Amino acid sequence: MQTGSLKTPLLITRTGPLHQLAERIAPEPIVAVDTESNSLYAYQEQVCLIQLSTPQEDFLVDPLELNDLSPLAPLFADPKIEKVFHAAEYDIVTMKRDFGFSFTNLFDTMLAARILGWDEMGLGAILKAEFDVELNKRYQRANWGKRPLPEDMLDYARLDSHYLIPLRHRMKAELKASGRWPLALEDFRRLCHINGRDPDEAPVNCWRISGSYDLSPEQAAVLQDLCLYRDQVARNINQPVFKVLGDRTLLAIAERMPRDWHQLEKVGELSQKQMQRHGESLLRSVARGLQAGPLRPPRSPRPDDQYLVRLDALRNWRKNTAQGMGVNSDVVLPRDLLQAIASLKQVDRPGLSAVLNQVPWRLEHFGEEILNLLKRL
Repeated sequence: MQTGSLKTPLLITRTGPLHQLAERIAPEPIVAVDTESNSLYAYQEQVCLIQLSTPQEDFLVDPLELNDLSPLAPLFADPKIEKVFHAAEYDIVTMKRDFGFSFTNLFDTMLAARILGWDEMGLGAILKAEFDVELNKRYQRANWGKRPLPEDMLDYARLDSHYLIPLRHRMKAELKASGRWPLALEDFRRLCHINGRDPDEAPVNCWRISGSYDLSPEQAAVLQDLCLYRDQVARNINQPVFKVLGDRTLLAIAERMPRDWHQLEKVGELSQKQMQRHGESLLRSVARGLQAGPLRPPRSPRPDDQYLVRLDALRNWRKNTAQGMGVNSDVVLPRDLLQAIASLKQVDRPGLSAVLNQVPWRLEHFGEEILNLLKRL
């Protein structure tokens, strides 16, 4: 990492300096933002660090030391201040969830790279190519929930936001030169409305495990109870579920449905330590699953043939259009809009305009092509 020429970032851990920071940033027309979370080290992840950069300074805000981050809320909601992120979706979702922030006026450098058709999308690769700066990859999976954070982790964190503003300037110039700035703007606006996730609204669901749909209904019932057991243990010890027992282990147990210790050992997926810690509980979980009765996968109603024909035609059109632009297909038309167009009961300009009302550039540039395509069907 190249940090020798950079000023030391200001670490904010107390309420008074946080208010001073909010006042300091309020007149800024542009601020770069990033976050670090502890998703690999806790049952329920949380934002553990917020990095903020102006063209002159870098700041690190520690949410674990602060009870109230509301002084920062006006920054994210202010339409006069442009907030620059890289891969903003995760940051926005977690900050909405943890702090209730709302967002306006965003610039996402990863989205910009996709719209420009750049080969590299990751921040590390982009910073190396544009600024000859290398990020230390060892901290990408670090535990940002531990305290105190060592200096080298703080230096790494500040680099994630430090170069975003000059990168944004280069990208915006290229977007304008290519005529794709209006396309980028409508995707940046869409980002503002991504919803934060409430973990209580996501019940434990065995069907999220790869291979679960291949199980018999009896095996699926066992897998569901095993998932419930794992989730409860993870919650109690505040660890991610995968650190308790892996998906492959639960799937193997559900397939074999062991009734005793010897059969559980023969599954072959559990270490001796896991057998000692979880063995009896897993056997009880298998028994509960068998008593619960068969469990069948949820079934979605089959789309009608007209929808499927439209969807296939739209996907082919999108793929060809994307190749001509030198971008990925969903840059041309995001999946939610593609599906909404395929669901139209009547193919006409008002219906298409209603679907694409939040993406006027796409409506202007692709609307007639889409209408003609669907009418030919």
